[in-house]
Amino acid sequence: MNDASYIPAILLAAGASTRLGQPKQLLCLNGAQETLLEHTLRVALDAKLQPVYVVLGAQAEGIAAATNLQGATVLHNAEWPEGMASSIRCGLRAVQEQVPEAVGVLLLVCDQPALTSEHLRAMLAAHRAEPAAIVASQYAGTHGVPLLAPRALFADLATLTGDRGARALLQNPRLQVTGIHFPRGDWDVDTTRDLSTAYTRR
Repeated sequence: MNDASYIPAILLAAGASTRLGQPKQLLCLNGAQETLLEHTLRVALDAKLQPVYVVLGAQAEGIAAATNLQGATVLHNAEWPEGMASSIRCGLRAVQEQVPEAVGVLLLVCDQPALTSEHLRAMLAAHRAEPAAIVASQYAGTHGVPLLAPRALFADLATLTGDRGARALLQNPRLQVTGIHFPRGDWDVDTTRDLSTAYTRR
C-alpha cells in the first residue's frame, strides 16, 4: 500500500480566468516545457495520488487538446459558471461513485507553480498521523490549498455553493486543522500584472 492509497486528488481547472483574459491552465513558466495544468498533474502523479481527477469547464475542449493529461481522469463540469464549489462537487461525485473506499480527498488548483510532490507527500504523512483532521497548506499567514479533507467531511464539501472553495471548511471552529508549511504557496497567477515577468503562453 503506498502513501496515497485511497486518497484521490481533484485538480480544479474549470475557471474562465476572466481577470487574466486568457486560460491560465495553458500558461508556462518562462523556460518551462509544461503548462501550469500539466505541472500540477505531474506533481500529483509523482506523489502517487490515484486517481487524479482533472475538472475542466470553460474552454474545456481547447484546454484538453492543448495539454498532456495522460494519467488523469478528465471530468467536464457543465456548471462551472457557478464557481469553484461546483467543480469540487463534480470531482467529489466521481470520487464517491468510482472510489468508494476513499478515506479522504486532496483538492488542488492549477496555478501554484511552486507546488512540489514533496509538499503533497508531507500532507499525506500528516493525514496518516491525524486521520480525522483537515490537512491544509500554510502560507502568507493563512491556510489554503492544496487541502486534504477526510471522508467525514465529504458531506460538507458537497454542500458548498457559488465561488466558495474548500477554505469555507477552515472557518468552522469545530474542525481540527493541521497546517503544512508551503514555501511560496501564495505565488499564483490571476491578473495581467502577474504575467509581466514570470509566464509565457503555449
